[in-house]
Amino acid sequence: MLVFFKERLVLLSVPKTGTTALHSALRERADMVISSPPDLKHAPLYRYNRWVRPMFQRVCDAEMEVVAVMREPISWLGSWYRFRRRPFMVGKDNATTDIEFDEFVRSYCKGKQPPFANVGSQAVFLAAQPNGCAVNHLFKYEKQERLIAFLQQRLDTEICLKQENVSPVMELSLSTKTESILRRKCADEFALYNSINL
Repeated sequence: MLVFFKERLVLLSVPKTGTTALHSALRERADMVISSPPDLKHAPLYRYNRWVRPMFQRVCDAEMEVVAVMREPISWLGSWYRFRRRPFMVGKDNATTDIEFDEFVRSYCKGKQPPFANVGSQAVFLAAQPNGCAVNHLFKYEKQERLIAFLQQRLDTEICLKQENVSPVMELSLSTKTESILRRKCADEFALYNSINL
C-alpha cells in the first residue's frame, strides 16, 4: 500500500497486478509505504477501511481517494498458478508443481479450496464497504498505460516501471467445461472486471 497524503491518494496492492513494480517506482515519492508484512502490504479495502482510513480521518481530518488495479480473472489465476510453480515452492502445501492448470482452477472453484488453490478473491479484496468506503479509481491490469497516465498526472511525476516478481512464462489453457464452471462460480469477479471503464 502506498499513501500520497498531499494528493489525498492511496494505492492498494492487489496481489498479482504489478503493484510490486509500482511500489519500487513510487516508494520515494510516497508519504507512507507499507511493504511488509504481506498481509499489510496487500491489505484489502475492508482492512484499509477499518484501520488506515480512520487514522487519516481522525488525526488529519482527511478523506483519501483509493486507487486499485484488477486483472482479468483467468489471467489472475494463471499468474498465481505460475507463481506457485517456481522452484522455491517445491514441497510446500500450496505449490502447484505437480498440478495442471485446469485442476488448479477447478480446485479454486470449490467451497473448501485446498491450500494450493487458496489465493483469495479480487472481488472480495475490492468490495465496497457498508459505510461507503469504495475504490474511487479502478484500472484494468491489461491497460496499465491508463493507470500510469493517471498517477503521473495526479502525482506530477514521471514513472519508470521495471518488471519485478514475474512468474515463469508458460502456455496455460482451460477446458471449456472448467472455464464454464469458473465463470458461473465466480460471476462476481467477471462482472466487476467487465464494469471497469478505466
